[in-house]
Amino acid sequence: MKRFGSALAAAAAFLFLGGAAAAPALGTRPAITDISHLAIYSADFQASDHFYAFVLGARKGADPEDPNGVRYYFSPRQFVELLPLPPGHGPSRLAHAAFDTLDAPRLRIWLSAHRGEPVSALHRDADGSLWFDTRDPEGNRVQFVQPAARSAAAVPGAVSGRIIHVGYLAHDRAAEDGFYRNLLGFRPYWHGAMREGAVDWVSQQVPDGHDWLEYMMVGPGSTVPLDRVDANQLGVLNHFSLGVANMEAAVTRMLAEGRMSPRHDGPSMGRDGKWQANFYDPDGTRVELMEFRPVMKPCCSAFTAASPAR
Repeated sequence: MKRFGSALAAAAAFLFLGGAAAAPALGTRPAITDISHLAIYSADFQASDHFYAFVLGARKGADPEDPNGVRYYFSPRQFVELLPLPPGHGPSRLAHAAFDTLDAPRLRIWLSAHRGEPVSALHRDADGSLWFDTRDPEGNRVQFVQPAARSAAAVPGAVSGRIIHVGYLAHDRAAEDGFYRNLLGFRPYWHGAMREGAVDWVSQQVPDGHDWLEYMMVGPGSTVPLDRVDANQLGVLNHFSLGVANMEAAVTRMLAEGRMSPRHDGPSMGRDGKWQANFYDPDGTRVELMEFRPVMKPCCSAFTAASPAR
């Protein structure tokens, strides 16, 4: 009996280990559907609260991931996460970016099996969401979240209920493409620059939706030299974008309600043919209002995927 029990235990161990090693094939990667959030550091929560809750109209809520943080929701599924600025932290205010997936546990297994870089443990937050994180080739922390909330309805009073893209500094387009495009399946959307022949912005849509990640290129090949990348420039580069149907209506409303931030610019026509306006939080992080669809031909390259409708 003892030998028979040992054999059963060995067989069970073999099946368990076999199941853990037998990750899904590349073609069956769980869906990555949307932007979840951008997490940024704040040196002054009171000043940040005025910007996110009043200027942008987001709903303030507790942070189930970090009790020291706070969230500002644009919809039940999309938000900005503010975290206390760590002592001695450098000039960047970017903490991490996060994308929604339909199956975080399986995506974690899939990514662990097909990537050499470490992947964190799976976490469950108090709100029921599941997430894990890793780092991209530039060292940016990236989360993948299976949200508990399903509703995408806009928060009443918010200037927008939809984060349509996040962007952050990139030096090496090929290395970033190896992770986001070749491994995860992000799709080219558009690329452009302040002048022809350069590449400043490379937009890659999530594999199973219309939100996108924007590489904010610096260094050779871009119009942003490395020696210009100071704290102010990092706030411009590391940003998120809220989609609006009509820029004139959105900005007119903000003006009428006294909700313009002290630092802002636009509206103006972007190089991608979309109306945009920029607002800046007290730490210099840029929030870009952008119309969902272009109204004129973009510079530099054509769009290669459908734009979000709303």
